[in-house]
Amino acid sequence: MGVKIGLEAKLYYCAAGIGGTPTWTEITSVKDVTLNQSKGEADVSTRGGGGWKATIGTLKEAAIEFELVADEDNAAYTALQDAYINNTSVGLAVMNGPIATAGSKGLWADCAILKFDRKEPLEQAITISVTAKPTWSTNPPQRKVIAGS
Repeated sequence: MGVKIGLEAKLYYCAAGIGGTPTWTEITSVKDVTLNQSKGEADVSTRGGGGWKATIGTLKEAAIEFELVADEDNAAYTALQDAYINNTSVGLAVMNGPIATAGSKGLWADCAILKFDRKEPLEQAITISVTAKPTWSTNPPQRKVIAGS
């Protein structure tokens, strides 16, 4: 796929979650998106390690952070706000291209909406700063690569 710019990437939601065959809806009112991914660490240092500390990765974690234009008539805004208010999960797909295009890659996860901060800059549209993280689900997070047809 080569080099991509952020404008080509897509963020999608599915109120029903990622199980089965999700019906994805693009969140077109989103601005900047950041997918943070990291692992926990376990110390596996031994006396035979030549005096070097040794570490292995353990559990993976992710956080999806994005800015959303506060449009209360927008279905994505409503779905995310409802998930936040009602402590329910929502499926999110953070993709480097359109979700139906072969070769697009990203993370799919059922997420809890943990932050829904409203920003009211004087000369800009009101925006919502959202943080979502994978939550308990019968469908664990997945790295997806869209296959060709």
